[in-house]
Amino acid sequence: MEKFEKGKVFNMSNVIDYAEDGVISKEIIHNNAGSVTLFSFDAGQGLSEHFAPFDALLSVFDGEMELTVEGIVYNIKQGESYVIPSGARHSVKANQPFKMTITMIRGNE
Repeated sequence: MEKFEKGKVFNMSNVIDYAEDGVISKEIIHNNAGSVTLFSFDAGQGLSEHFAPFDALLSVFDGEMELTVEGIVYNIKQGESYVIPSGARHSVKANQPFKMTITMIRGNE
């Protein structure tokens, strides 16, 4: 996997492309404290229901996503964010192409 170059100004939309009928992820930061990952989803793609042991901050920077958390559906648009509580069941659906960041900080409050 190509390492992300730190110490430079960048535009997140230019760092990750869309893949036809696919999902792409690219880690920007990863260490013992947590991670920041960019994702792109083509229309019709998604992630099945799962959970994470830590809070996760999602921020959409292109398009719109459908996020289901504990059975409640949220449509999150470009410029909007959502914090998924640790342990919450959630899934992602792309009704249209979208890009987002996920920031996960490991640890307890």
